[in-house]
Amino acid sequence: MQLEDSARPAALDVEESVRLDERTRRDTMTINMGPQHPSTHGVLRLILTLDGETIVKAVPDIGYLHTGIEKTAEAKSYFKALVLTDRMDYLAPLANNYGYSLAVEKLLGIDVPAKARVARIALVELQRIASHLVWLGSSALDLGAQSVFLYCFRERELILDIFELCSGVRMMTSYIMPGGLQADLPPGFDAKVRAFLELFPKRLSEYHDLLTNNRLWIDRTKGIAPISAADAVAFGCSGPTLRGSGVVYDVRKAFPYGGYEQFDFDIPVGSNGDVYDRYLIRMLEMEQSLRIIRQAMDALPAGPWQVADHKIVPPPKYEVSSNMEALIHHFKLYTEGYRPPAGEVYVRTESPKGELGFYVVSDGSAKPYRMHVRAPSFANLQALPKMVEGMLLADVVAAIGSIDIVLGEVDR
Repeated sequence: MQLEDSARPAALDVEESVRLDERTRRDTMTINMGPQHPSTHGVLRLILTLDGETIVKAVPDIGYLHTGIEKTAEAKSYFKALVLTDRMDYLAPLANNYGYSLAVEKLLGIDVPAKARVARIALVELQRIASHLVWLGSSALDLGAQSVFLYCFRERELILDIFELCSGVRMMTSYIMPGGLQADLPPGFDAKVRAFLELFPKRLSEYHDLLTNNRLWIDRTKGIAPISAADAVAFGCSGPTLRGSGVVYDVRKAFPYGGYEQFDFDIPVGSNGDVYDRYLIRMLEMEQSLRIIRQAMDALPAGPWQVADHKIVPPPKYEVSSNMEALIHHFKLYTEGYRPPAGEVYVRTESPKGELGFYVVSDGSAKPYRMHVRAPSFANLQALPKMVEGMLLADVVAAIGSIDIVLGEVDR
């Protein structure tokens, strides 16, 4: 009996140990990634539940960069609210200016001169390339390809030089405005843009040589963070994130605006919906943007760059100092603004991140009654958990880079 009694606890200890080991294997760990993590592409916090190194659950926690841009716009005149749009997707401010300007122009019932229409398209396509260069350089840096980052920013500087030539500002230009452009295209604009068009295809080929067939790059991106076409549509994804899953949807083709119907370009699409496909889509998109810019520069007409109504755009500065009516218009525009008729509009454009929509409501006053932005980064970010759950922790960095979010646009 003593031997049996002494043996029983030992047997119970073994059984309990087995049960504990099974429970330990089932246990998970919840950790924070960000908001200070350098690879979250902004102040994004991810709450990750891990089973070993496998992600069981991912929850994005946003709001760390909330600036109240939409609400602030309701306290500004339509003319002054333009500068707020630069600060949403701060890597593509001209694309934001463009969408907002088209919405206000639709409220006003005006159309801009041909020169402004064509110049706008050339500028926003340059902005698309600049935005994709930041995405490519930072995403490659996240995965250990350090030299690509330096090369991409080298070419981006050339585009920022063009923006500075036009507006005097490198990033937050507010150059595209309701009614046209802030100023005429400067001397040297054509030469600088054509020099970039000549140089960039060679540099883009260098990026392909560095990454596209690189075995390490393929291993870190192929089959990583996939999302099906059905899921991408269900989450409201757009832009390269949606097209990487094989959905042929580009606002410039589906709902042409601003004259895009006059340009010849293709829509690259993927098939696997993984990080590698989203990478290829953006690389091919830069080639298509070059095609559009070339066509725009060849078709760029002479003539006015703003509507003639000085109650909507400022009068020329030389008139302000010599013409009383111009001085009055200038004063009233900057102090009171203009008053679109009561109504509501929704205008969608294809920003570098995807479908960017501006919903603007006018009550007949000089300030928007309501302004809401359909931000592509916000919708694309919602699909991140679907992409990474079941993946490894190391794949999260690649997934975040592949959807190319900007938290200024997510939080607004």
